[in-house]
Amino acid sequence: MPGFEFFGDLERKEVNDVLDSGVLMRYGFDKARDHWKALELENLVAERMQVKHAHVVSSGTAALTVALMAAHINSGDQVILPTFTFVASFEAILSVGAVPILVDVDETLGLNAEAVEKAITNKTKAVMAVHMCGSMADLAALRKVCATHNLILIEDACQAIGGTFNNKPLGSIGKIGCFSFDYVKTITCGEGGAIITNSKDIFTKAQAYTDHGHDHLGADRGADKHPILGYNFRISELNAAVGVAQVKRLDDFLAIQKKHYTIIENALKTIPQVSFRRVPKGGVQNYSFFNFFLPTKEITKKVHTEFGKQGVDATFYWFDNNWHYHKKWDHLKQLKGLNKYSNEQYNGMPDYYKSDFSASDAVISKTISCLIKLSWTEEEVKARAQKMLDIIKAAL
Repeated sequence: MPGFEFFGDLERKEVNDVLDSGVLMRYGFDKARDHWKALELENLVAERMQVKHAHVVSSGTAALTVALMAAHINSGDQVILPTFTFVASFEAILSVGAVPILVDVDETLGLNAEAVEKAITNKTKAVMAVHMCGSMADLAALRKVCATHNLILIEDACQAIGGTFNNKPLGSIGKIGCFSFDYVKTITCGEGGAIITNSKDIFTKAQAYTDHGHDHLGADRGADKHPILGYNFRISELNAAVGVAQVKRLDDFLAIQKKHYTIIENALKTIPQVSFRRVPKGGVQNYSFFNFFLPTKEITKKVHTEFGKQGVDATFYWFDNNWHYHKKWDHLKQLKGLNKYSNEQYNGMPDYYKSDFSASDAVISKTISCLIKLSWTEEEVKARAQKMLDIIKAAL
C-alpha cells in the first residue's frame, strides 16, 4: 500500500486508451469510442468482490454518501459508527441529514458489538462498520445485532480492500460495501470509490443518484428520464482507467503486503510486552498496516516519537491524530459547518464532550500502526523490523 508505488505500463495503456478516444466522461459520446472504462471497472470490482452489482463514483466519501441515500437513510435517522475512523464516515452521515452516533471500539480496532447494541434507539437505522487499517470489526457479532434490531449493515471497507471474512471479501458481508480508490489506498484511481451490493434496488438508486437522477435506460443520454433527484458523484474515464489496471493487480499487491507484514510481525513477536490487533475468527486482513499494542500510553508515545527520530517513517499514533480519532473532532462535536444543519440533527446529536469513550481510549492510546509499503525491498523490511525491535526494547 499504496498502489501508486507500482504505476507502470498497465496503467499507461488504460489511460492512453481514453486519451486516444478523446472521451473523458463516463456517460454519452458512445459513437466516439469503443470502450467504457468506468463500466469495465465496475465489472471487475463486482467479480473480484463476488457481488451482483458494483458502481464506481468520484471518491470513497461519495461512495458512503450514495450508499446512505440509496438505503433511504436521511433526516433524523441515527447511524452508529466507531470512535476510530476517518472523518469522511461522519461527514457522509451528516450530508444526508442523518445523525452520527459514535460508540467504542475494541481490540479489533473496529466497532464493539456490545457498545453498538447499547447505543440503539428507535431512531437507529444503520450500523457503519469501518474496517480501519487493513482489517475488520467483529462482523459475526455485528451482523447478529443488525438482524436482531432490523438495522442495515454498511461496510466502510475503504482501508481494507482485499481482506476477507469467512472466505467472503470485505464489503460483501453487509447490505452495502464501500471502497475508496484515492491516491494512498491499496489500489488507486487517483481519486475514486465504489459501492457494492447484491440488491438490485440499491444499485439502481445509487447509479441514478450519482448522475443527477438519470435512469440510464436508453442509448440517448439526452432522452433519459429522471425518476429521482440526484447529484454529480461521477468518476471520470481517466480515473477509472487507472483503476482498471490496478484492480487487476490487487492480488499481487496483497501478496507483497503479507510478505512484508510477516517479516515485521515475526520480529516483534519476540517481545513479550508487544501484543497485536485482534483479527476476528474467520477473518483475513489485507496486510496494508501492521498494528500492535504496547503496555501503556506513555511507552507507546515514547516509542512512536523515537520511531520518527530514527527514521522509521509511515507510522501512526492515532490517539493524537487530527483526522482519525474522536479526541480531535471538535468540528463534529460543535456541528461547525458552512450550512445550517436540521433541527433533527442538532437535537439528535449527543453531547460528545460528556461522552465516556474510555474503553476506546484504553485501546487506541496503546496502538501504533505502521504502513506496509509495496516498494520496500526485503532487505529494507528486515532492517526496518530490526530497528523497530531495538527501539521498542529500549523503551520497555
